[in-house]
Amino acid sequence: MLNKYLLASLFFIVWMIFFDPKDIRSELNKRAKFISLQKNETHLNQLISETQKELDLLKTNAQTIEKYAREKYMMKKDNEDLFIVKSVPGNK
Repeated sequence: MLNKYLLASLFFIVWMIFFDPKDIRSELNKRAKFISLQKNETHLNQLISETQKELDLLKTNAQTIEKYAREKYMMKKDNEDLFIVKSVPGNK
């Protein structure tokens, strides 16, 4: 007969690997999701800082406001013509 301590240890290891609510597989999934969320957070923080810089420029510089209105909202001056050129996918 096998040693009772060996059987108990084997049972414990199998239980911890497969049946425990905090098993290895779920911990690895949680860690992967955490890393993904951290990358997402750094990307969003970068977008926030870029937007903050753009907002500061819009608050202080009139030329930036004009440039922003022309690029984003396709606004124009009264004596100008506006031509919108759309690129065709696949052509370079």
